[in-house]
Amino acid sequence: MIKDKKLMSEFEDGELKKEKLSYPDALNIFEALWQEGVNLGVLPLKNDMEGIEADINLARILNSCSKNL
Repeated sequence: MIKDKKLMSEFEDGELKKEKLSYPDALNIFEALWQEGVNLGVLPLKNDMEGIEADINLARILNSCSKNL
């Protein structure tokens, strides 16, 4: 569990500044990840709304947890 949010935020900001990713490189990564999803049989989705209820419930749970911090 992250106890010092400010320290974590500073760390993340520093890491993002260090990483310089060009658009073509980012696109290559995206395409490779998409192809992996296709190879695994999870992409493309047959029904875009399939599983949305579970996603909404998970978001509701996570949002309620973050309010308690």
